[in-house]
Amino acid sequence: MLSTLFAFLGACTLIAASPGPSTVLIIRQSLASRRAGLLTVLGNETGIFIWGLVAAFGLTGLLAASEVAYNVMRITGAVVLVGFGLQTLRSARREGREAKERAAGEEREAAEAFAAPAPGERHDSGWRSYRVGLVVNLANPKAAVFALSFLPQFVPSGAPELPTMVALAAVWAVYEVGYYSVYVWCVGRLKGLLSRGAVRRGMERVSGGVLVALGVRMAIEG
Repeated sequence: MLSTLFAFLGACTLIAASPGPSTVLIIRQSLASRRAGLLTVLGNETGIFIWGLVAAFGLTGLLAASEVAYNVMRITGAVVLVGFGLQTLRSARREGREAKERAAGEEREAAEAFAAPAPGERHDSGWRSYRVGLVVNLANPKAAVFALSFLPQFVPSGAPELPTMVALAAVWAVYEVGYYSVYVWCVGRLKGLLSRGAVRRGMERVSGGVLVALGVRMAIEG
């Protein structure tokens, strides 16, 4: 059991380290505030646990077998990613216009712009950050199919399948909370650099563009 657990955690590390919508989203939200980043992580891992439960009960097999159901989820996920990416790009453009209206070179004002909510957003809206992480994860059909193929491989021979897969799903989610929290911490440590308006807007543009690209790729792939 111990060797299986270590192998499972190693596989979880490889999965989390692979770049994808969740990674980009967590970094983007962490640019707003550490709290927003952490709540986005919790939302994302709630989605991971839900897909793990669904896989444990065998329901994701229906998704894997049904082309119509898979395509519906694929298009829905693409729309979610593109929509959020465009929202991020609009926010960066709006902040850029406001920055030009302010006196150039005021470091204190730039630092306050980092700490303050972007127009149309509220950093104290914990539910919004949590919901964004959850929705992006649940809208990704690959996460569902992957959970179905991933978890059963680590069920020890002779162990009861359902409770073991539920336990593995919980371990997977909790482990990724710790893993992605490192991302949030690193962004927080770079606050001095990221508080500069031009740097923040540049990262917003990059993250928004990546989210749009991931959404388009999800929409056109078979």
